[in-house]
Amino acid sequence: MIELYTSPTPNGYKASVTLEELELPYNVHVINLQEGDQKTPAFLAMNPNGRIPVIVDPDFDNLAIFETGAIMVHLAEKTGRLLPNDTKGRARVMSWLMFQMGGIGPMMGQANIFYRYFPEKLPSVISRFQLEVRRLLEVLDSHLADHEYLADDFSIADIANWCWTRTAKWSGVESHDLYHLSRWSSAISARPKCQAGVKVPFDLAELAGKSKEDADAFSKQAGKLVKS
Repeated sequence: MIELYTSPTPNGYKASVTLEELELPYNVHVINLQEGDQKTPAFLAMNPNGRIPVIVDPDFDNLAIFETGAIMVHLAEKTGRLLPNDTKGRARVMSWLMFQMGGIGPMMGQANIFYRYFPEKLPSVISRFQLEVRRLLEVLDSHLADHEYLADDFSIADIANWCWTRTAKWSGVESHDLYHLSRWSSAISARPKCQAGVKVPFDLAELAGKSKEDADAFSKQAGKLVKS
């Protein structure tokens, strides 16, 4: 059984949603980022970069795999699903997977830090990252105007981008007017396995609550990660 070391973040969800969609059995190990679990010698032995998620696959001599793109590709290749075997199909999926890895993830991550967590509010910096996030969302929206999914069939590319873009409002970026992106996001959100995956290791929505006070309290706690 695969061992998953994770936390309730978009990157963590990329691994858990993929595992759920592929119907692979796995054990969950909660990594408490606020407590610094990701900096312990045991965790660093699996991922020297000290970031979640990590999987350990017993079918490959307990191979530890880190970086979400690597994890998703490994799992897809292991099962022969969510990643085409033909060169063109694989290239399309990999292109949109790397789009998330190199664009959506880093830009939304920085927007989150400066809009939500950073102790000083720097309007020019916040605007810079929010505008770039919006531009990237528009790229997705434009592509999805002519495609049901990012690479024709549902794939790990859709999972990767959805796990991040679904949280755009948390980054202070509105996306409700992007019709094609919204259609795509709603379709993925309706998938039972995707719903299950974003509740691993626990349901963050319940933790954060729904009131402004709950959101502010959660934001303050999460902001401690900026220093980690």
